[in-house]
Order: sequence, then C-alpha cells, then structure tokens
Amino acid sequence: MTTPYSHRPGTDDHAGPPPGCPAHGLVADAFGGDHLAPSGLRRLYGPEAENDPMGLYEKLRAEHGSVAPVLLHGDVPAWLVLGHSENLHMTRTPSQFSRDSRRWSAVNDGSVPPDHPLAPIFTWQPICVFADGADHERLRGAVTDSIGRIDHRGVRRFINRYSNRLVNDFCQDGRADLVSRFAEHLPMMVMIQILGMPEEYSERLVQAARDMIKGTETAVESNEYVMGALNRLVARRRAAPQEDFASWLVEHPAGLTDAEVAQHLRLVLIAAYETTANLIANVLRMVLTDPRFRAQLSGGHMTLPEAVEQTLWDEPPFTTIFGRWAVGDTELGGQRIKAGDALVVGIAAANVDPVVRPDVNASMQGNRAHLAFSGGPHECPGQDIGRAIADTGIDALLLRLPDIQLAVPEEDLRWSASLMSRHLQELPVTFAARPPQDVAGPPSATPQHAPRTEWQVESPRPVPAQAAPGPAVVPPPVLMAPAGAQPPTVPPAGQIPQQRRPAAPARAWQAVVRWWRGY
Repeated sequence: MTTPYSHRPGTDDHAGPPPGCPAHGLVADAFGGDHLAPSGLRRLYGPEAENDPMGLYEKLRAEHGSVAPVLLHGDVPAWLVLGHSENLHMTRTPSQFSRDSRRWSAVNDGSVPPDHPLAPIFTWQPICVFADGADHERLRGAVTDSIGRIDHRGVRRFINRYSNRLVNDFCQDGRADLVSRFAEHLPMMVMIQILGMPEEYSERLVQAARDMIKGTETAVESNEYVMGALNRLVARRRAAPQEDFASWLVEHPAGLTDAEVAQHLRLVLIAAYETTANLIANVLRMVLTDPRFRAQLSGGHMTLPEAVEQTLWDEPPFTTIFGRWAVGDTELGGQRIKAGDALVVGIAAANVDPVVRPDVNASMQGNRAHLAFSGGPHECPGQDIGRAIADTGIDALLLRLPDIQLAVPEEDLRWSASLMSRHLQELPVTFAARPPQDVAGPPSATPQHAPRTEWQVESPRPVPAQAAPGPAVVPPPVLMAPAGAQPPTVPPAGQIPQQRRPAAPARAWQAVVRWWRGY
C-alpha cells in the first residue's frame, strides 16, 4: 500500500510526513536502526543503507509500495523504483523517463553542486548512457558493433591465463582471500586486455575503478585517474590503430570524437569491471556456503553458467542504477512524478519483488527475467563478456583448487555497500597447498609434468632369433611399475581389463570443452 508524502522529489515542499505515516516520528540511532532525515524520508546512504540495503528496500516497499521517495547523498530527493514491472516500464519508456541528466531539476536549481560525491555517475557526458533517440542509436551502435568484434574464444584464453597467474600467486600458501587476490583483479586484467591497454594495469587502477562509483570524497579524483589512462590510450590508437576495442571505436563509421571514445571506454571498463568483480565473489560465496548449491554443481545437476544466472537473481552485481529523469509530469506505481524528478532503477529490490517471485528460495534456473543488467534500450550491451569472465574464471579456479573450503564461519563474512553496489569485503578460504603451473596451460589441480604413478605398459627389448628352425616366439608385454609400487592385480581369465583412456565419445567431448574454454 502506498502512503502519500507531502514532501516529494522535485518539489519545494519540505514538510514532514503526515500523521499516521508508518515512518512518522522515527529518528536515527547510532546502532543500525531506522535512519530518517528530518523530512521523514529514508536515506539511500549512511549506516542503514550500507549495512542492510535489502532490509531498507523492504521497509520502503512496506511503507510506499512499488515506488518510494528517498534521499541521495546530501539529502537530495529522488524516487527508488522497487517493483519489477515498474522498473521494466521505466527502463523501456525513454519518452517518459529519459537518461539525459541535464533534465534533473536539482542540477538546474543548483541544489546539486558539480562536486557532488555522485557527480562521476550523473554528470552529463557525450556518451550513449546519457542519450536518447537518434543520438543514442549512433553512440550505442558504435559500442555494440565493437563488442560484436570481440573474439570470445580468445577472451576465454586470456581468462584462463590470467586465472592461472592469479592462482599461482597464492596456491603454495594453502589459504587466500578470494576477493582481494582473485575477484577484484581478474575482470580488470581481462578488460584492459580487451580495451588494448595491458601496460596500464596496476593496483591503483583497480582501486580507482571501485572507488569512483561509491560516492566517496575521493570519487572525483579516482575518476580523473581512470580518465587519464583512457585518454592516453585514445591518443595512441589515433596514431596507430591495432586490433582492440579502443581502435574499433576510434575507427567506427559513427565518427566518435576523442572525448566520446574515451568516455565510452570508461563506461565499458567500469561497468564490466564492477559487475564482474562482484559477480565472481558472489558466485564463489554461494558455492562455498550453500551445501545444496555445491552438491548440485559438483554433481552435474547445475552447470556453472546456471550457477552464475542464479546468483544474478539473488545477489545482482549492481543493487541499483542511477538514474532516470522524468520528461514530464507522470505517474508510476501510484506515485505522482514531476518533470525533472530523479529516479533510481532498483535492481536488487525488483529481483525479489513478491509479485513476480513470491518464494525467494525457489530455484530460478533457466529464467533470465532478472534485472541484473537493467533493461530496455540501455540494457548492458557487454553482459555476455561479464558472464564469460565469471564462469570461465571460476571454473579455472575450481579446477586448480578443487578442495577449496571457507576459512571462517559464514556469519563472519562482511559486505561493503554504496548506492549502486554491494560487495564482499573478504572471502577467506583454505585448500591443500600446490605448486604453481604454466599459465598458458589448461587449469589443473596437479602440475602438467608431475611424475607418473599409474601402471604403464612397455614393450620388451627384441629377442635374438632362435638357432633352431621354427617360428619366432614373441613374449607378451611386461608390466612395469614405478619403484616401490605394488604389483598389479591380474584380472581373472576371460575378464577384459578396464580401459585406461576415456572412450572415443568422451575424448571428443573433452576436446570440445578444451576448445571452448580456450586451451
């Protein structure tokens, strides 16, 4: 049920909630309880939003229904869309809800300054994310055409190589934090290879990519650091194009300017990096903490891509996406939206909307109706690359460390949250220590050149010809065993020994799998 507020985004009425409002009279406490602004609206930042965003979304749903008035950083008013169908309508109707942030009344009246913590997200730029209509088609076309030129098999080869390199860094330790040692680095390593800037890879770039969308005091500085690297890349590719994503954007018939190319490279890099880093960590957590999940996966009842898809429902990499701006006065979810109001796509809330998902514990295998990648004309164009990095990288990790176990109780895991995302701070694990392996080889739990321990058949040396006439007698093969090994068991007469190699169909299927994985 919707409870109307007298204070709404985009108005000058700052009155508190009316008597009888479920939130009326609540004040902020210092221990994670209800945190309301003096106006009575809930904040999408601060302790409550950071510690329990899903709990906050359900409070808002109970108080307001499918669309709720909220406050962004600096107590800037906006609308959070919680309903699944309402989010689909908003994202699929650009004539009513534009992506052009220059429509935002809070920017036009000066209540949102240029140095606002969310400025890297909402400041208008000449890119497809902030365009509608013909401009959007031109810019988005350049991005999707360039993404279409990516060699997916080549990408999987890089994913396996970088996964092996990362695992080599900690495989001898017997323990590791999979967030800081794996999930945070693999997507960046792959994406900068795709973009064409592997020489720019550094810990600073990884941390800047995470920081710039959090609304922190250093977000603007982090954005400048990332843009500096991308501007250098564009200058190099204008002078000497190569076979990479940056060159394809530079040379595209749409005729993008250097600024447009750099901004679209930032869009692709940050969107793909943040979503995939979170996705990898979330899938690994589910594999390690949910016995049913791991049993299904290891038993062959759930493939890794299916496991990724289930995670996109339960723990989407982006919890929200900011924003949309109302083109004119309209209504959404029973709320009166005024022209220039800001709206937030509520991805995580929509994925658990009881209207479309009454049982949140039900399996969602085979169902891709989630909003993890948004929807409509601005739906993420590179989502398949993100899926490939996640399922191939996790597959490589589990092949290298099949005995991996969570090192702490599940309840000790901690998350960090911002307006747009929620990610694990750490995922500590233990496993049997193993030696590094060749990064160019297929991921394996044992070194490729380990000593052989199985029984092997060797032919004897030739026997000199017999002096007496008659056919030569060729002795049977001799079973040779490694030193110290027990002699083989001779099978009973008439019994065929078990074959040591897979049957031909199995070998053919394994060859196909190796080709698909990129090794």
